[in-house]
Amino acid sequence: MRRNNSPHIVCRLQFVFTLVAFGLLCGCANFAGKSRVPAPAPPVDQAAIEGSIISSYLDTLLKLASGSAAEQAEILAKLQSEQAAAPTPSRLLRYGLALSTPGHNQFDPVGAQRLLREVLASPETLLPAERALAYLQLSLIDRYQALQSEVKRTQAETDRSERDRVAQLNRRLTAESEENARLKRQLEDAQAKLDAISRIEQTMKNRTSQPEGRTP
Repeated sequence: MRRNNSPHIVCRLQFVFTLVAFGLLCGCANFAGKSRVPAPAPPVDQAAIEGSIISSYLDTLLKLASGSAAEQAEILAKLQSEQAAAPTPSRLLRYGLALSTPGHNQFDPVGAQRLLREVLASPETLLPAERALAYLQLSLIDRYQALQSEVKRTQAETDRSERDRVAQLNRRLTAESEENARLKRQLEDAQAKLDAISRIEQTMKNRTSQPEGRTP
């Protein structure tokens, strides 16, 4: 008696189709994985980044220079608080630039010099544009301080020269006053002598003009 093998054949075909389908799916997945190459990251525009940072520094300084006294105080208080809380190179630089900007009550070139020199002591912590800005501002402050010292020295020399000139004039005035007093005394002495001579001459004249008395 023959056995019917149809069910077994159907099962085998289903198994084969399943394997084929699994293989096709794996192949497609591998193909898809190979075809999906990650897109390259866009190049970093370093110049644009540095330009944006420097622009923020300059914007702060512009607001500080053109703001009212209250606005200036608010900006400086914020910058001081930020650098005190976390003294990063950029915050020290920003506060140093603010202190070096004239036109407000907290203008402090000495403090600005200290902060700018501090951040420039580790130039690798700054961007190239930040280093350039720090060097430029420090050179301006150094020049300002040198000019201030020159002005003070010149003023001191002028004051000393003026004091010497005044002292010389006072000495001349004293000498002339003493000379005038001496001449006045000589004139008074001469006048007294002339008056005495005049009185003597007048007495002698009076005696000469009197008539001789008669003998009784």
